[in-house]
Amino acid sequence: MASLAKSKVGAGRDKTFYAILIPILILFVAFNTIPLITGFLYSFTDSKGYGAFNIVGVQNYIDMFSDVRIGNSYLFTFKVAVVATILTNVISLVLALGLNSKIKFKSAFRALYFVPQILGALVVGYVFSYFFTYIVPALTGTSSILADPNLAWIAIVVVLVWQSCAQTTIIYITGLQSVPEDVYEAGSLDGATGWNQFRYLTLPLIMPSVTTNMVLVMKNMLMVFDQIVAMTSGGPAQSTESISYLIYNNGLSGGQFGYQCANAVIFFILIAVISILQTRFLNSREEQL
Repeated sequence: MASLAKSKVGAGRDKTFYAILIPILILFVAFNTIPLITGFLYSFTDSKGYGAFNIVGVQNYIDMFSDVRIGNSYLFTFKVAVVATILTNVISLVLALGLNSKIKFKSAFRALYFVPQILGALVVGYVFSYFFTYIVPALTGTSSILADPNLAWIAIVVVLVWQSCAQTTIIYITGLQSVPEDVYEAGSLDGATGWNQFRYLTLPLIMPSVTTNMVLVMKNMLMVFDQIVAMTSGGPAQSTESISYLIYNNGLSGGQFGYQCANAVIFFILIAVISILQTRFLNSREEQL
């Protein structure tokens, strides 16, 4: 009887798990897998996003490598992603070290630093657009950097870093709190203080957090979109066109749906490859440290 009751309980639990899993799986396939496959198929066509289209094979992929506009968007995106990823992680780690120390009101400070993460990227972008367009020029007597093709990317980086530091800091704080206090006590007996304590004790033990943050932040920075829409719309003179913005703008309203689908496929592969290489490299650094 006991075994029969257990089997009934197990069967009921399985039904519950399936009832939770299946609807989520259906939604994932409907809104992720199917669009992904559909976009991949459209990348072999000359579709404008509507009406009839022809199969062009790999011509879209071939044309991409001679498209100066796409090349510039990749250069801009990678430049912004690399700079913003480095700045975000350095600033976040410094903030985490301060917020993890024995200071007063550190819980309040943590909540304050997390506010940017709560705000929507479009809202933040519009606020900073006003800031760079009107307030900064009024204070400095110069023109807005958003109107300068050579400097507009700096404003994008500032906004990205400001908003990304919140979550990254929390992850670093979690990593720092996992370091046993005994490690520091033993290190202090050996004379490890200040920079040496951080270099030889703290950093090796929080390397999993470093790996997580570097991969996540780089992926998010490569996919920058909302800030571009809110602040520059790809301008001035297409100098701040990220890959995501170019795919959206030309694919949906520029009559290049099939062509930009091919761009999206290449971009997806690049992000996956970069994430894998980052993870492997940083994991090897964890083992060395």
